[in-house]
Amino acid sequence: ALFDPALSERGKDGALPIVGRDGRQPWRVYARPYDPGDKRPRIAIVVTNMGLSVAATDHAINALPGAITLAFAPFADGLKDAINRARSKGHEILLNAPMEPESYPRSDPGPNALLTSLSEAENQDRLAWILTRGEAYVGIANLTGGRFAQSPEHLQPVMKTLRQRGLLYLDRWVGPQSQVGAMAKELELPFAGVQFVIDQEPTKAGIDGRLAELERAARRDGRVVGLALPYPLTLERIAIWASGI
Repeated sequence: ALFDPALSERGKDGALPIVGRDGRQPWRVYARPYDPGDKRPRIAIVVTNMGLSVAATDHAINALPGAITLAFAPFADGLKDAINRARSKGHEILLNAPMEPESYPRSDPGPNALLTSLSEAENQDRLAWILTRGEAYVGIANLTGGRFAQSPEHLQPVMKTLRQRGLLYLDRWVGPQSQVGAMAKELELPFAGVQFVIDQEPTKAGIDGRLAELERAARRDGRVVGLALPYPLTLERIAIWASGI
């Protein structure tokens, strides 16, 4: 389903995801289907900053295969329409949750960011606003907030809310054996950590090299998560690579 009303409730700022009365969780219901019996290595790729550029968003939705996950900025215009179009093309959806980076306040994570200087109630109010911005997504991604992610006092209440609402959490800064991974495991929160930034060197050779590294890591570890920005060259190289994987 593109959107199931039974998995939402009315909040102050709009519809919030919830676990259904029958126990169904949004992160499972809205996940891209796959065959769990297929034991081949798995590669997950998330293209972030969706919604900020109409051209880049349209290109990603239409040019990339549905197996590529798209992460949308919560403060983008026309967000729900863009998410619906992406879902109709088979893409799994995340919402970016702006969180305090190590370089804050020199680097601004955006409106309604979660900050270590705010109280738990204030951050929960901001989180609720973020969660109302889209529909039919599987969870949130922290892709900027290194300082917030490394503060258990501030991150744990956010994780608890995500668990209660049946969502997953993706973090750029940590692996499954980190403090954040251990916290997620303790809370029984579905969690993944990004291991590779695909276009850290945004050249043809650099991107192709990172995609090859992704394949090697997947063969070694069974699964791997890569992150990319919606540069035209990045989208082109991922599409070519995915067509022959």
